[in-house]
Amino acid sequence: MKAATRSLVAAMLAAAGSVAYGADFEVTVTNLTRGQQFTPILVASHKAGVTLFELGAPASAQLATLAEEGNVAPLTAMLSAMNDVREVVNSGGLLAPGHSVTQTVKTGGPFDHLSVAAMLIPTNDAFFALNGIEGPDGNRTLTVFSPAYDAGSERNDESCASIPGPAPECPGGFGAGGAPAGGEEGYVHIHAGIHGVGDLEPGMRDWRNPVARITIRRVK
Repeated sequence: MKAATRSLVAAMLAAAGSVAYGADFEVTVTNLTRGQQFTPILVASHKAGVTLFELGAPASAQLATLAEEGNVAPLTAMLSAMNDVREVVNSGGLLAPGHSVTQTVKTGGPFDHLSVAAMLIPTNDAFFALNGIEGPDGNRTLTVFSPAYDAGSERNDESCASIPGPAPECPGGFGAGGAPAGGEEGYVHIHAGIHGVGDLEPGMRDWRNPVARITIRRVK
């Protein structure tokens, strides 16, 4: 009888574990700006302790590439190689002001934290992010707002030649991202916005924080 009870308990625990590890986080990002698009949005599920950046410290090369070029591939590769990361996905396209996009990422067990990041364009190295936040339990929904961060890896010259596009201010086209070296802050900080020092029009491109709303819920 005791052996049968132990078998039943073991089966129930195994079933509970399979449900937990079969769950997803559904992540919806809304662009709250008037004149900035979001590049493909990276979403990663992971254990506690994984972070994308530290305020006041230099950005990693992988985060700098995302913030300057909108290219999620290097940061995706770095995260995917970590044992503490469960899954990394991205939205695959631009997100216009006032629009939303929803993605799902695998969660379960200790992989109950999320990080999210995308570049704002047109900017030199602005991005929004969630930096290792614990996801909601059960049927709860968690809503978080993100300011715009500055990767500090590129001088904010607001020049078409050093910003990926497109935008009407730059009829001659955009660069691939990355201004000439010199004048960068050297550390991640809250972005100061668009000031009209180059080709961008503050009346169209500037913002007031927050820039993104991120809604997270756990789904089976």
